[in-house]
Amino acid sequence: MKKYFKIFQIIFISLVYLYPISVYSEEKIKIGLLVPMTGDDKKLGKLIIESVRIALKDIDTNQLEIYPKDSGINPTQTLKSAFELKEMGINIVIGPIYHKNLSYLEEVEDVIFLSLTNKTINLPKNVISSGVNATSQLNTIKKFISSKEINRTIFLTPKLDYEAEIKKGIKNSKIKISKHYIYETEPTKLTSQIEKITNYKKRKQNLLDEIKRVEESDLIDKEKQLEKLEKIYTIGDVNFDSVIISDFDESLKSVITSLLYTDVSPKKKIIITFNQWFDKSLLKEESIQPIYYPSINKKNLDDFKKKFFNEFNEYPNYLSLLSYDLVGLIYYLSLNNDLNDLVRLFKKRNSFKGKIGIFNIKDNKINHILNLYEIRNGKLTEIF
Repeated sequence: MKKYFKIFQIIFISLVYLYPISVYSEEKIKIGLLVPMTGDDKKLGKLIIESVRIALKDIDTNQLEIYPKDSGINPTQTLKSAFELKEMGINIVIGPIYHKNLSYLEEVEDVIFLSLTNKTINLPKNVISSGVNATSQLNTIKKFISSKEINRTIFLTPKLDYEAEIKKGIKNSKIKISKHYIYETEPTKLTSQIEKITNYKKRKQNLLDEIKRVEESDLIDKEKQLEKLEKIYTIGDVNFDSVIISDFDESLKSVITSLLYTDVSPKKKIIITFNQWFDKSLLKEESIQPIYYPSINKKNLDDFKKKFFNEFNEYPNYLSLLSYDLVGLIYYLSLNNDLNDLVRLFKKRNSFKGKIGIFNIKDNKINHILNLYEIRNGKLTEIF
């Protein structure tokens, strides 16, 4: 790992939470927080604010001060709140959550924004994307494919607004794929496309031709061979060993079901998908298992959920854990560094460890080093 990026000292954020160290000066560390505090997403904003409160409690220092502001529902409102934070002398802000709110933030000079978005395209120069992006996920998938010595992998991506992000992730990760297909999400069109990708009609016809050949033959064991042919659906293999599906929820299930329909079983071909955030509904779908996906450290997430519930009598989401780590990251960077250099430090190439896992900063985005999980026979298992 060291030859790829510089480790910022040998102290990790997790140690900072356990053993707080005095900061460079007595100056207060002012952190802005841009989250939705009104509108449909105010519940999400509330969870993030509460997670920041837990971080402050764990760090246990009077040097940190958090100033929440409403990010609003559009970039104009976000910009207004951002300028208000700047006028308060704040030069580091956690948020906003959504990519759509970033549009005008470059106008707020000398302030850096740690957005919780996982999108990395068209970021303003003063915005760092800290969400679990496509490159991070594909780096983990690449490691898994290499460990399995898989040579032929196809990639399936829905025709949606994150298609460009996926293509950028493929390029950045340098993952080897034999072909990238963009598919329609409408069920009838999807099934038709999967049939073409898997050469289903030809393989089905091969079976029908073989049945006819045996029926017209004088083979001694003709009945036995026909009985055997009746138990299979196609004859012939597909031209891939594994499939990466960058989809989620019911749409993901539809794609895997279409593969099953075309006689491509997860028991024969490795099915890999993107981060499912430990979606429990996938555990019940044993017909589409085994499947694999990258994600954050589940044990740390579960521990944080317990802590959060004990504190607020409700459960957080993954963005809460991410915002918790970002508070620790800012505090860590402030140790033995001039607070005026925080913006510069966030531009450097550094690696850190938080509750969400190990992550590094490069090119205005945070890349996460993720775990790889398998769902098999209704159970979730960590592969690495």
